[in-house]
Parts: sequence; structure tokens; C-alpha cells
Amino acid sequence: MTDRLAGLFFVLLATGYVWLSTGYTAGFGDPLGPAIFPRVIGIPAVVLGLSLLIWPRHNASWAGTAGLLRQAAAVALLIGYAVLLEPVGFVPTTFAAILGLGLLMGAPPAKGLLTAALAAPGLYLLFDRLMGLPLPLVGTMFG
Repeated sequence: MTDRLAGLFFVLLATGYVWLSTGYTAGFGDPLGPAIFPRVIGIPAVVLGLSLLIWPRHNASWAGTAGLLRQAAAVALLIGYAVLLEPVGFVPTTFAAILGLGLLMGAPPAKGLLTAALAAPGLYLLFDRLMGLPLPLVGTMFG
């Protein structure tokens, strides 16, 4: 039953993801447009979700209380990341999210700090500078 519930969840989520991408418009000279990425991710996710609905593999056991609390903390952390990204800025918010998720998954604190310290500015350089996707370095709260 767990596989079928997960399959239904993924089918609904991915279908919504693909459906929302239909509103994206292509710019002049861009044959694929911005809708291609959500479709490349969403369509296979629909297919995989359907495969779980039709051919469930096994009946997995649900996580215990500690596992459910870690999952709830991860969801809360990701919601906080989305809410604080613009007011605080990309690098500090991403640093906190990577560190928090790493600690939730059991990373040693020193390795979590090192990973977050390298990944947050690295991702900013990749997305903002190399790919040209504007990200708030310093949020509205500080500047």
C-alpha cells in the first residue's frame, strides 16, 4: 500500500508540475523555451509514479517517530529556505539550509560546515555569474 500511496503522490505532483509549465512562453529565438525543464523532469516522474501505482514492489514499513520528526524538520527547513531567500540573500540562506540538512542526515558538524561554506558561494557563482540567473546576494533585510 505504501508504494501505491507514493505513486499516487508523485503522479499528482508531477502532473501539476507539467501542467503549470504550459503557461511559460518562449522568447524570440528560443526554440525550447522555459517550459522544457519542468517537462523533462515532470513527464518521467508521472511515468515512474504510474509504475508504482500499477506494479508496487513491496510493502515498506513507515518510518518511526524519530524518522518522521527528521522529515518534518527537513520540510520546515526547506519552507524556511524559500521564505527567507529573498529577505536574507542566497548565500547565507543556502549555507544554513545545506548545513541544516546535512546535520539532519547525520553529517559530522565540521564536514557539514565545510560543505555548506563551499557549496553556498559556489552555487551562487554557478547560477548567478555563469548561468546568468539573477539571485539576491544580500537580501532586502540587509540592504
